This record gives sequence, structure tokens and C-alpha cells, in this order.
Amino acid sequence: VCECGSGRLHQHQTQHSHCQATADWLLSNTQVQPTVGIVCGSGLGGLAEMLKDRQVIKYSDIPNFPQSTVHGHAGQLVFGTLKGKPCVCMQGRFHLYEGYSIQKITLPMRVFKLMGVETMIMTNAAGGLNQDYKVGDVMIIKDHINMPGFAGVSPLTGPNDDRFGVRFPCMSDAYDRELRQLAHDVAAELSYSDFLQEGVYCVLGGPSFETIAECRLLHKLGADAVGMSTVHEVIVARHAGMRCFALSLITNRAVMDYDSQEKANHEEVLEAGRQRAEQLEKLVSTMVARLELNNNNN
Repeated sequence: VCECGSGRLHQHQTQHSHCQATADWLLSNTQVQPTVGIVCGSGLGGLAEMLKDRQVIKYSDIPNFPQSTVHGHAGQLVFGTLKGKPCVCMQGRFHLYEGYSIQKITLPMRVFKLMGVETMIMTNAAGGLNQDYKVGDVMIIKDHINMPGFAGVSPLTGPNDDRFGVRFPCMSDAYDRELRQLAHDVAAELSYSDFLQEGVYCVLGGPSFETIAECRLLHKLGADAVGMSTVHEVIVARHAGMRCFALSLITNRAVMDYDSQEKANHEEVLEAGRQRAEQLEKLVSTMVARLELNNNNN
């Protein structure tokens, strides 16, 4: 038992030093010290194209970084400024279904924290469970249901590193209320309110899309949208004291009916992303422009 315990502790100390080494390497290879981190979901990488004075670093060149293997994810960090704010953008994220450990998937969040990021903005593509949602709607995530967490799959499993955060972090305020309000305000100004929703996101492991019975179950449990990402990142970001804001682009409607001929597929996800991408980019960039008005608490 003793050996196993000390081995785990060693591994956990190495994770901090790995993250620190990666953060230091990135800071020495870029001119930008980011305060805002943005994670681009499937088909939503265009956000990174909006950055000024862009500097691109491929994941494959970054020490200790995993690789993105999903079509529609570019697999690079983009540094630059967005509306005058120093930002780092992940063009492509990592998922459980790619075979990475959940600690590896969320490693970028800790690296960003060590680089000075205070606010994380995440986007994803999700299936709509709420019957009022249409394809192309944008859902502000107000809360999540972490299905892998029910089974003990958590990025915080193992010894806690107090340098990042507390052993038992609170998640009832995971999605920052002020940032959600800011999104509503900006959407109203841009006349986007008619396709803006707010709801609960449920994460599953994937990569298979959900069965009809699973969709019905999740809907009954109170989930408005379902996907395969974001939640693990939010847990680690909140653990480290960063503010989080997340958006789901509803790219397909979950099949709830056994008589339906519809089938979910990744191509329709990317196509829905292309249709709405520009407005999503405008929404997020306008929010970023106003961040300092909101930056008063964790």
C-alpha cells in the first residue's frame, strides 16, 4: 500500500511540474501573457481567426501536450489579442473517447492558470434534448450533469494538489452568473436573443451518439443538451479558481422517437457550426471586449 501511495503522490507532483514546465515554455515562446482562455469546439475554430497579432503553436510542438485527433479540430494554440485583451485560443480540444486519461484532457486548463488566465470561455457542439430547441440555437450553459463523474471518472481523482485548489471544490457556481448575464445583454444588443437559450448540459463519454432510450433518460433527468466535452475542463478550471462561461451550439436534435428516420452524424454537426459560426464569434468577441467590467470576483 505504501509504495502505491507514494507512487501516486510522485505522479501528482510531476503533474504540477509538467504543467509548470509547459506554461514556462509557452510564455518564453510567445509575446502574449493571456488573461482570457477560449476553447473552440467542433466547427467553431473560427474564433481563433479573430485574434490580432496571431501566433500559432501546434500541439505537437508543445511539451507534455496531448494531440487532437478529431476532424473539425485544428490542433493548435493561437495567441493574440481580442478586442485588446490578451488571449489564448485552443483550436481543438481533447476528449475521453480519444483514449486520453481525464487528467491529460484537462491539462491545458492548469497550464493556462499558470500562465495567468483568469477567465475561461468554452464552446462546444451539442445535441438538443429540450424539445423547444432548434438546430442553430446557442445555449448558454447554466449548469451541468457529469455522467462520467457518477461512475468515479473525475479529473480531480487522486491526491489533491493544494497549489491548484481545494480537495472538495464547490460546483454549484461553476458557470459564472455575471458572465451569463453579460451574454444575454450582448445577445440582446446584437439581436441574437431569438436563437439564444440557457440550459443544462450533460456530458457523456462517447464516441457513439446516444441511443433513443438514453436521450429520453437524460431529458427526464433535466438535461437540455448533451455532448462529449467541456464539463471536465470546467471542473479543473473552477478547481483552480478561474471563472467559466460556456456555450453550446445546438447542431442536431436528439432522436427521441422510435418511428423517426433521423440519425445523428458528425458531418451535420460541422455544417451547423458553419451556419452559425460568425454570429457566435461576434457574441464571444463582444463579451471579451467588456470583460474588465465584470472582473471583480472569482
